[in-house]
Order: sequence, then structure tokens, then C-alpha cells
Amino acid sequence: MSDNPTRRGPIARALVGVWDGMNFVRRLILNLLFFLLLLLVLLVFFGGRGAPVALGERTALVVAPEARLVEQFTSDPFTRSLEGSFGRGPAEVQLRDLLRVLESAREDDNIERVLLRVDRMSFSGYASLREVADAIAALRASGKQVVAFGEYFTQAQYFLAAQADEVYLDPLGGVLLEGLSNHRQYFREGLHDKLGVDMHLFKVGEYKSAAEPYILDAASPEAKEADLYWMNDVWQRYTADIAKLRKLDHAALNAAIDDVAAGIASVEGDMARYALEQKLVDGLKTREEVEALMVERGEVDEDAQGGFRQIGFVDYLKRVQDPPAMATDNRPQVAVVVAQGAIVGGQQPPGGVGGESTSAMLREARDDENVQAVVLRVDSPGGEVFASEQIRREVVALQEAGKPVVVSFGDVAASGGYWISMDADRIYADESTITGSIGIFGLVPTFPRALEKIGVRTDGVGTTRVAGVFDVTRPLTPELGQIVQSVIDKGYRDFTGKVAHGRNRTVEQIDEVARGRVWSGAQAKERGLVDEFGGLRAAIADAAVRANLGDAGTWRVRYIERTATPFERWFSGFVGSRIGQAWLAESSFAQSLLVRVAPRAEQDLKLLERVLAPTPGMQVKSLAYCFCGW
Repeated sequence: MSDNPTRRGPIARALVGVWDGMNFVRRLILNLLFFLLLLLVLLVFFGGRGAPVALGERTALVVAPEARLVEQFTSDPFTRSLEGSFGRGPAEVQLRDLLRVLESAREDDNIERVLLRVDRMSFSGYASLREVADAIAALRASGKQVVAFGEYFTQAQYFLAAQADEVYLDPLGGVLLEGLSNHRQYFREGLHDKLGVDMHLFKVGEYKSAAEPYILDAASPEAKEADLYWMNDVWQRYTADIAKLRKLDHAALNAAIDDVAAGIASVEGDMARYALEQKLVDGLKTREEVEALMVERGEVDEDAQGGFRQIGFVDYLKRVQDPPAMATDNRPQVAVVVAQGAIVGGQQPPGGVGGESTSAMLREARDDENVQAVVLRVDSPGGEVFASEQIRREVVALQEAGKPVVVSFGDVAASGGYWISMDADRIYADESTITGSIGIFGLVPTFPRALEKIGVRTDGVGTTRVAGVFDVTRPLTPELGQIVQSVIDKGYRDFTGKVAHGRNRTVEQIDEVARGRVWSGAQAKERGLVDEFGGLRAAIADAAVRANLGDAGTWRVRYIERTATPFERWFSGFVGSRIGQAWLAESSFAQSLLVRVAPRAEQDLKLLERVLAPTPGMQVKSLAYCFCGW
């Protein structure tokens, strides 16, 4: 027997070589990843966080977020950290943070004036705008000068700009006040005639128009009547506020808006000149000219953008935000739970309202001994009835546990948004809040005619008359129609009955203001659907009084919401360091890698797509939803 090792053939040697090469590459990649993570950890510990922005005397606060105003962030902390590190700034600004900045600036002796740049912000309604406007008014009343500048103002942006002592517009900009509108697309012909899809609507309330686009070619007379009623109320309040702020005659302002086309034509299309002639702005200036004005009135800082001593919104927010509550802080709490977005079943991320997730937050408040009262902040057009009822039950459970619940309406609190609120001890709303829409509907699509267009038909047998009636490939049967309408009728009786109980009214009184009709906050208060006018701060103060918490300082406000994971907290700390910010901002590799592993949560799923998804044991879903807005 030979002692020589067996020689491998050429194929075997090639395979072994490939295998050894793969092992080498695998070890190399793992080692590189290990050293990369080690480098990140070292940067966090030795890079140091960026020093706070100095705040000297006579500083100007620059409020210029290029973001959407929201009640609650809809992106996770990880994504927001990436946005900040790449220099893009936040895509969203929380209402509570904007109010905190304005309120803190009012008391800050180092803040001499505020420069408002709201022309790059977007808003979802006028109720939240009016809360911000009140904070700006309080800032001015404290003696702080407010200067607003914009390149072009929408009417929502202009509402905030008009709160300033002086409003300046770029010479090539414009302000166009056009009024409110609510136009929607109607799909009946496309669905029914062209595609062969039959949409069957079941509802209670002649004003419940949410599903009309699927069965009509144009808005119903009832929908137009109801929309115009509340929209006129909101609009007249808007123009009255503008007229008062700009010292204009209200009737003359409305007349000028109605005749805006002729007015702009008279100045040969120069919208900036038109705004100046209408006294909507105090002057036409470029950004550089406004900055020169701020230099003249304030302190020179050649190292700052614009050349004047300033602090930006984000940096100032970091200074005035409350530090995380210590475990030893056992002061009584007013807990705030935010219900923003459509109401659907199950667990939902921030920016959505889940029957289970929002209920769990309310339950957390009930189980926490330090929580003495709860404010439910509602900014929702409604959604699924069952999910809404889950949340309402938790509100009642809080009250039964001896904890008062005060509801604060945001821009919209309609239909299911009103359902979750109706049992509160007190309901606060702005006069321009959209609310009401107490009504129920169900929408059942069937597709047999659409299938016939491609030569497909459905046939078969069943053991009973109702077997298979939920099959959408078959025509709607009378039995299914009767089932769905019965469920919808019961849902409406439940809705009006619960509202009557919660609001201490009779069912007949509630039915008169219900039937799916939408109201402004002012109109809702006249009809007993709202108790008081006021924003979130007023609701929190009311809750503290109801819980007998005493003077401010003896209790604190706590938002119950999703907390950052340990990794998200670590990553936020890293991007806050000087070296971390520089590395992320300059490294295209880091940007592409991190964006891939941290995509935004999906935001574009529509309510109907969610609720039409089958739920085991729930063949019929009733909806309390309002497509109200502009």
C-alpha cells in the first residue's frame, strides 16, 4: 500500500479552490463589518456630541421648518435621525414642538425677535393653525417682534404669516386667497359602465356622502349643502381674522377675493404688487434684504447665515425640550394619547389609529398609578366601527377607574373620530375643527359583469339560500343586501344611542344633528356636540383640574406613544456627534447603505384597501368614516 497522498483531479482541485476563495471572501466581509461597527462605537464614545448652539443676548429665533405640521411623527426615530444627518431637516414637525418653541421664546430674555419662514410648511387644517396663531399672538404680546417673510404664500401659510408684526414678500412672489373647496373624483361610470364593477352602498343618513364617488357621477345635493354650510363658516372666520390682523374692512376683503382675477389683471399679473396694493403684506423684499433688516435691528454675526445672531428652530427645540423623565419622578401625570389618522383594526404605527394599539396605550394609562387624568388628542376622519368601539370602551374603563378623560379635537374629529370621543368628561375643539358626520355606511363591490367581459362566469350549488352570498364574483343577492343593511341600521342606532348617552341628550335630539352631516367646531358647539373652545393646552389644564392635581409644577404631562428601541437611541446618539454627522453627510456609501436598511414605513395604503381585506369571522364591516376636508 503506497504512502503517497491521493492526487486530486483537475475538477476536484478547481472546486476546492473555489470553496477556499469563498471562505476567504466570507471572512473578509465579516471582518470588515466587525471593524466598521467597532469604529461606529468608538465614534460615539470618543467623538463627542456637538456642543449646544450658543444663545447670546439679542438673538433672533428663525422658525423655518420645511415640513408638514403633524400631531405625531409618522416616521420612526431611526429614519428621522437619517434625515437630520443628511442635512435635509425634518419632514414633519409636531404641533406640540412648534408650540413649545414659541412659548419658550416668549419667556426667553435672550430671544429678541422671531423670523417666520412658514412658506415651506404644509398643513392639514385650520384648527391646528389657529393654535399656532394663538402662540404667535402671545409672543407678540410679550414684547417680542415677529417678522414674516416668504417667497410665495398659500392661504394656509399666509394665515400664520399674517400674525406677524411685519410681513414681507419676495418681489417675484405672491399671495393668493381663493377660498375653500372640496372637489372629489367620481368613479361610477368608469367602474360600472366601463369596467363592469358594481358597487353596492348601504348607509344611514342622507348626508353620509363618503362613498358617493363609487356610485354617483357627481356630488349629491345633500353633500353639497352640508359641505358648503360648514366650509362657509370656516372661511368667514378665516377672512375675519385676516381683516382684523391686517386692519382691513372685512366686506372689502371678501369682495376683493371674489374679484381676484380682475385685480391681478389690473396689475398686469404682478401678484406681489397686487398683494402689496391689497395691504396683505407690508413690503416687497428679497431674502437678502430681509436678512439685512435683521442685521440692522439685531446683532451682527458674520459667521451666521444672513449675518445676524440667530438660532434655528431645531437647535432651539433641543434646548427647550423636557429631558426624559427620571424613574424617580413620581409626580402625578396627565397622560396624552394621540389618535391621528384613519381608524382601522389591529396594531397600527404612529400616524394611524389601531383598535388594538390605541386601546393598549389607553390601558397603559389606566394601569399606571402615576397617571391621574388622560387627554385624548383626536385628529381623525374615522374608520372601522369595531375598532372605534374598542377605543371608546377603554375611555369608559378609564373613567370607571376614577381617571377623568378630556378630549381635544385637532383639525378633524369626524365619524369614527367622534365615536371614540363621545363619552369624554369634556370635549374641546377649535371653532374651525371639522367634526360630526355621525353616520354609518357599508360598501360591497361585486364583479360578475367585469368577469363576463373576459368570458369568465361563476356557477355552482349551495346547501342553503345564503351559502356563498359573500362571493364577490356573484351578483348581490337580496339576502346579502338585507344582512348588510340590517348591520348598518344597527350601527347607526348604536352610534346615536351612545352619543345620546355620552352627551346627556335624547336619541331624537342627536338624530337631528346626525344623519352623517358634518359641522364646523363652532356649529358643533351650538348643537351640543362640543363643550368648549380651546386647544390642547386648554384640555390638559382642564384634565389637571378635574383630577385635583394642584398648581403647575406639582404634576407633569406625559405622552404615551411608541418609544425608541435601544438601537434607535444608540443611532440617534451617534448621528448627534460631530464626527458622526460629518461622516454621514459626506459618505455616499453610508447614505446608500443606511437608506436601504431603514425604509420609511408604508404610508399610502388607503382606508378601503385595509377594511376590504377579509377578517376571519367578520363578513360585514360597517364604517364610520368622513372624506371631509379641502
